[in-house]
Amino acid sequence: MARQITRLLFFSILALAGSTPLPAAEIGPDNGSLVVAGGGVTDPAIYERFVALAGGGHAPIVVIPTAGGGESYDAYWPGLRRLREAGATNITVLHTNDPAIADTEDFTTPLENAKGVWFSGGRQWRLVDAYAGTRTLEAIRGVLKRGGVIGGSSAGATIQGSYLVRGDTKTNTVMMGDHTEGFGFLSNVGIDQHLLRRNRQFDLLEVIDANPGLLGIGLDENTAIVVRGDNFEVMGSGYVAIYDTKKVTGKDGRFYFLAPGDRFNLSTREPSRQTHSSEPFEEVISTKALP
Repeated sequence: MARQITRLLFFSILALAGSTPLPAAEIGPDNGSLVVAGGGVTDPAIYERFVALAGGGHAPIVVIPTAGGGESYDAYWPGLRRLREAGATNITVLHTNDPAIADTEDFTTPLENAKGVWFSGGRQWRLVDAYAGTRTLEAIRGVLKRGGVIGGSSAGATIQGSYLVRGDTKTNTVMMGDHTEGFGFLSNVGIDQHLLRRNRQFDLLEVIDANPGLLGIGLDENTAIVVRGDNFEVMGSGYVAIYDTKKVTGKDGRFYFLAPGDRFNLSTREPSRQTHSSEPFEEVISTKALP
């Protein structure tokens, strides 16, 4: 009983923090939070953080599985299991492949009171084809404006950036394909996933070399960043790679890694580690990746 009370208190504190107004952000959302996960998520803490930021287990959450490529999904879809295990009890599945349907008022009704939206994995271009420029995407942005949370894993992570990495309809090995514009919950950012698990750590270099001002973020599996305003924290069991032509140069320093618990300012592009001194990684940025 004591443990359950502690968890409920923890969720309440996180939900309150997630609803506190933020200063105007340059890169991240002005209001609300993002949970951006690199795929293969088995750590319950990542889903629990998402549910907490939505307001707890009874908060209305909308799950959008469209990236998976199925014709239909229902309340018995197995992809909901992790969220339910994290305590979510009020889940609505929202899916269409037709942008004309996504642009209707009836379709977007579940988003009007939603406190959280979760994008599942698959191919990110399917989300663009179904929802870009529609009433649905505007309603999803409305969740953030009300102080809610948007989360997603794998394709559901990449779609949150402004540049759509691996957006080619033919294959996911093309980094700059026929779809290059994401939903832009993070501005001037391209996001890759399954980073180390699939040996992708060098792939984003092509993207930032072609778009020098872009910030590249590579997420390992079972790893997430939790974004509020222009700051994020790393959680999970893997690493997050930062690709930044503005601050990282030279053959030995094309990118560097952040570990769980590390933090990053998206506006200044400065990382920090929660040590006694809390000093930025100045030497790491100018030389080599974190060990």
